[in-house]
Amino acid sequence: MTRSGRSAAWLGAYAVFTFLSFPHLVAGRVVDLGVGVAWLGPACLWLGLRGIAPGSAAKRVFLASLAAHTAVLHWIWIVSVVYGHAHPLIGLLGPIGLGAYIAAFTAVFGALAAGFARTSWGSPLVLAVAWTVLDHLRSFALSGFPWATLGYAQHLNPAMLGLAPWTGVYGLSFATALGGFALARAVVEWRAAGRLTRQTRVAFAVFLAAVAFGAVSYARTPEDPTRTVRVAVLQGNVDQGVKWSRDWYERTLGIYEDLTRRAAAAGAEIVVWPETAVPGAIGDDPRQVARIRKLARETAALLVVGAVGLEDAGDGRSRVYDSAFLIASDGTVLDRYDKSHLVPFGEYVPFATLLGRVFEAVARGMADTAVTPGAGPRPLDLPIPGEDGVRLTAGVLICYEILFPDLVRRFVRDGAEMFFAITNDAWYGRTGAPFQFLAITALRSAEARVWTARAANTGVSAIIDARGRVRARTRIFERDWLQADVPLRPAPVGGSFYTRHGDVFAWACWAVLAAVGFAAWRGRRGT
Repeated sequence: MTRSGRSAAWLGAYAVFTFLSFPHLVAGRVVDLGVGVAWLGPACLWLGLRGIAPGSAAKRVFLASLAAHTAVLHWIWIVSVVYGHAHPLIGLLGPIGLGAYIAAFTAVFGALAAGFARTSWGSPLVLAVAWTVLDHLRSFALSGFPWATLGYAQHLNPAMLGLAPWTGVYGLSFATALGGFALARAVVEWRAAGRLTRQTRVAFAVFLAAVAFGAVSYARTPEDPTRTVRVAVLQGNVDQGVKWSRDWYERTLGIYEDLTRRAAAAGAEIVVWPETAVPGAIGDDPRQVARIRKLARETAALLVVGAVGLEDAGDGRSRVYDSAFLIASDGTVLDRYDKSHLVPFGEYVPFATLLGRVFEAVARGMADTAVTPGAGPRPLDLPIPGEDGVRLTAGVLICYEILFPDLVRRFVRDGAEMFFAITNDAWYGRTGAPFQFLAITALRSAEARVWTARAANTGVSAIIDARGRVRARTRIFERDWLQADVPLRPAPVGGSFYTRHGDVFAWACWAVLAAVGFAAWRGRRGT
């Protein structure tokens, strides 16, 4: 086989292993191979880049990554066409466009790796640093889309989860990439000379140190405090196709009222409804507000209710928010948190004045009115029912916000003792996306060392502990509810290094890459 043919084969293997690194729903069962497979993607990528010029490497890696991530994101078709009622062309372009966004970062990595290979700086350690930098950049470039970040593939690996409270998900990406690159290089060196170079030995030493540190960190996660609160999460299983239908208005509210009563009868002190569980705007219909307040008084539970928030914007117009309302056990509306990081093209149109009517039409299929972003992450203070003077500080994470670790950590930095994560995963249909999103949510718990109660309209609803382990979860597309006595973890118990200091590890990788790049450039100039 020619060098070009071998490269294509290895990059094809990279695409396959990347796809298999994330959970997928196959014949009704979840296939989640990331713990064993995630290392192989970077390994095959390194093997596919051997001996290729930077420009050619970028092109080839772009195509391989595009294939992998378009396949991972195939559920965008269901979001945009089946439920968003967009044109089928949009359903095709959506996953390809987002796949291309991710592939652009992978292509930059390919060019960097091929360039470093021509210098003395092409070690697995340097390549893992470069990979981590690009994963971090993807979390905020053009508002960010960090779905399928490599570190999430390790959400079932205890040793990797132990890194999260220190490095965020980026430490998991670093360790996974490092292990893959070191493995591939070791195989090549051993077959060629029967020994490993110093760079490869150092890479393995750093990798093993990271694994050991993560394992110790995971095992030494602080014990849960004795103070607990009984929390229930509801899963109404209202199909997205009828969710906003007026014919389903009474039925939907009735479903959540019934589930709330059942949870309260089992002792739930706090009952969490999913994102936009109420098929309308709280405040738009006084009878609706009165009905939910009455339910809170009847059940003596504090309700966290996902609904549309409205505010008068003047000139007869209203601002629309994706909100969570806190309703006390006496029926008082205590507070409202508004989602601050919105979904591009789903809740707003980026560069609307530039992109014009074409993309407005795309977004209109998924949101009739542009959603207004909230002021930013802030924890909410609420009384625990039946416990005079005892209060809870919680962070409410609304759907897309969960993808952004720096946003989520700020809730705990500012005092949150647990998370309520509310989402509407009905958009994804029967695909792997709900399970991929669950893995992302689990990493947020592991990073912050706090528990998460996750309520999803059609699932997966779950209770996640401070190590990032899913303690209980529902099946998708079933009406259900979960309940657990959740330990409250105030800082410093819940305030991990990552929540206090943010992306120190990722920014350190930026500094190392800049220094190595400068040294490599000077070295080439000197020759």
